[in-house]
Amino acid sequence: MTNLALFDLDHTLLPLDSDHEWGEFLVRTGAVDPVQFKRRNDDFFAQYQAGTLDPVEYLEFALGNLARFPRTELDAMHARFMDEVIHPAIRPRALELLQRHHDAGDLVAIITATNRFVTAPIAKALGVEHLIAALPEEDAHGNLTGKLLGVPTSGHGKVTHTHAWLEKIGTPLHAFGSSHFYSDSHNDIPLMSAVTHPVATNPNAALTQHATRLGWPLLHLFND
Repeated sequence: MTNLALFDLDHTLLPLDSDHEWGEFLVRTGAVDPVQFKRRNDDFFAQYQAGTLDPVEYLEFALGNLARFPRTELDAMHARFMDEVIHPAIRPRALELLQRHHDAGDLVAIITATNRFVTAPIAKALGVEHLIAALPEEDAHGNLTGKLLGVPTSGHGKVTHTHAWLEKIGTPLHAFGSSHFYSDSHNDIPLMSAVTHPVATNPNAALTQHATRLGWPLLHLFND
């Protein structure tokens, strides 16, 4: 029977937050106002770390900034972002973990609160076909409108989106022999509680405490 392996992305498979780093990249390349944007980007990141982030408010901020650029320009910017930020951050141990699940014949997917524009090329670079991410609305020409489609893929929303994706492919969660979810954050406890094998991966302090209390395994992929 096929097993399921779900992975958070930021600080789980990557030793960074791709959403925040994308914002830093925009500041560094002069694409956005360096003072105002960085202040808001840092504020949202601090809220995420504290577990107080309003995901809709943040996504409206992030997607609204993306909507300022034509898609061709965005894609060129993202290719540079991948070369300068993401590819150097990919670690062998993360790739090895993904490969073990691929070799076992598991259904592998990344589920992340970061939007699909930022994360789709990252999932491809990691060799993961299936991606569940916040979905930006696009116009008829592929340009981003700045709006979010559906509910955010964070917190309980990850549970909702996982069930919807599995229903779409015709295999509900309970039908898998086993199901893993690797995450670093206490924000992902709802989905971690729904699988048979939650793994606290590079966990923050709140998740470490929760995982230790429940006997969940702790996994550290990065030393940095």
